Amino acid sequence: MTNIDLTGARWVKSGHSNNGGNCIEVAPGFADIMPVRDSKDPDGPALLFAADAFAAFVAGVKSGEFDAV
Repeated sequence: MTNIDLTGARWVKSGHSNNGGNCIEVAPGFADIMPVRDSKDPDGPALLFAADAFAAFVAGVKSGEFDAV
């Protein structure tokens, strides 16, 4: 997963994200990856996750699989 051009990426964050800016943004629309970045640092780095792994993580969060931090 190297050399992914995110220049034209459309970044979105959850509608539930009004907690003072402690949010992540994702850029859906890439075939096999899910780019993720810190919404407070839009010019900073992005992490790239395998799309299926990110979907499994989100499903785990929604089902309460993880303890509250």
